[in-house]
Amino acid sequence: MTTAEERMKILKMIQEKKITAEEGAKLLAALGKSEQKQSTPAEGQSRWLRVRITDLDSGKASVHINLPMGLVNVGLKMGARFVPNVEGIHAEELAEALRQGMTGKIMDILDEEEGQRVEVYVE
Repeated sequence: MTTAEERMKILKMIQEKKITAEEGAKLLAALGKSEQKQSTPAEGQSRWLRVRITDLDSGKASVHINLPMGLVNVGLKMGARFVPNVEGIHAEELAEALRQGMTGKIMDILDEEEGQRVEVYVE
């Protein structure tokens, strides 16, 4: 059941006087908390940094790297001292965004000289 359907059921229960408005508000608040937990990784739940390098001519992936975010965070802290920014991406800003739960594709680099595409995702 989708969240919208669940909300409508709660509102209908209030309208039909099966529950009080106060009880409905508590249920809606609990539903909102449940949504937040689902949208961000739970504590202890793994998140991954995935790196894919693909050959532009054949379309075949030549490299697949999957790293746990805990390891990535440590590496970013250490590496930030040595490489302050990479093509306009500041390591500290990237580390902060990852700590705040950024997900999806975070880099897409085309290296036409080498004939490769590098894609970096956080899941």
